[in-house]
Amino acid sequence: MERRVFIRNASMAGAGLTILNFPIFGKNAPSNKVVLAVMGVNSRGSYLAKSYSQLANVEIAYICDVEDGAIKNGFDALKSAARKPTLVRDIRELLKKTDFDALLIAAPDHWHTPAAILGVSHGKHVYVEKPCGQNPAEGEMISRALHQHGKLIQMGNQRRSFPTLIQAVKEVRDGIIGDPYLGKAWYANNRKSIGIGEVIPVPPTLNFELWQGPAPRRDYKSNLVHYNWHWFWHWGTGEACNNGTHEIDCCRWFLGVDYPTKVTSAGGRYAFQDDWQTPDTQIAGFEFADNKAITWEGRSCNHFPVEGAGRGFIIYGKKGTLVNLGSGDYKIYDAGNKLVKEVKANSDADPTNPVSATGNLDLYHFQNFVDSIRGNAHLNSPVDEAQKSVLLCHLANIAQRSGRELHCDSLNGHILNDETSMALWKRDYEKGWEPQI
Repeated sequence: MERRVFIRNASMAGAGLTILNFPIFGKNAPSNKVVLAVMGVNSRGSYLAKSYSQLANVEIAYICDVEDGAIKNGFDALKSAARKPTLVRDIRELLKKTDFDALLIAAPDHWHTPAAILGVSHGKHVYVEKPCGQNPAEGEMISRALHQHGKLIQMGNQRRSFPTLIQAVKEVRDGIIGDPYLGKAWYANNRKSIGIGEVIPVPPTLNFELWQGPAPRRDYKSNLVHYNWHWFWHWGTGEACNNGTHEIDCCRWFLGVDYPTKVTSAGGRYAFQDDWQTPDTQIAGFEFADNKAITWEGRSCNHFPVEGAGRGFIIYGKKGTLVNLGSGDYKIYDAGNKLVKEVKANSDADPTNPVSATGNLDLYHFQNFVDSIRGNAHLNSPVDEAQKSVLLCHLANIAQRSGRELHCDSLNGHILNDETSMALWKRDYEKGWEPQI
């Protein structure tokens, strides 16, 4: 979707959503300018930088990265921007600057919560990509930081800002499919083997000390940077948190549930024998009070589609069904499986695109963040709400790693009567890098 179409559609959104909701004559006033810094600009971060820089009266003042190729990507993404950003390699030094409003975080998962806490403790608003923590304890930390420092923290589960899905949730709340009781989510890709890495000297283009940051130190391996860290438990969170977060979040949103009572997971590393530690195949189940449940099927290395799509979710109700196939589109069927409504979002979804699987629909979420900074909107995904969905993904991973069925406290998601599984609730930190909350 082109940006001019986005702006037009935003002002006409059927759900009553007004993206540009400050007076048109004042939109470029200095008081409305939002100045940003971006941490992690190799791939998704460079997309964030470019996308935010194209919003009205928004500037990217700084980029922060520790690898030369990523830094080049960040500068290239902003080559057409009116303001040329300044590079600061160390996030701790960047946050001493007083001339920007908010920090965008697209660094590896192990940095998400520590960087967000650093950001708000230095008076910055924060936009953090999913997942909002590398483990369940970090979800609790970042939620406390949200309230302790009085700054905004929005997570990048951008479907929460799609006007069509906001409309769909309202329709489900109003009873269009009856009482919703089951959400089914899936993700499929054709990722290749990462092989067996070798311990080698750190490339001169990378500051591995800063890359590791809060994570306890490990040797550098040839198959770690840039993307494969996702599949190592020490830094990443697997496909469940990498892509499952989005559709699992939608299922939780549509069902209106918070914390589970039971979590199960089946799967493993089936497709290849290599250094990949997290599951490439995972079937997770979540049960909630009031007879509601969610399932998620993740297949990182076999992209045979479900319902004709590589990702999506289905909400089953007592009087019908809602189907989403990965973007902002949806269909509603009655109890006899007759199509009664179809809504298009005017954007092509590419579930395998690591930069933006839903095209420029992400701009709605970015605009919501800057409008909230201006005081003209409320966050569509504040991190204390978003972390509940991320927790489901973490619990699925814990159930998988421990080989146990988890029973949880429905008030906070904590694992009950299982010290082995609860040991995976948090992580150790490199001395001197512990999050301060």
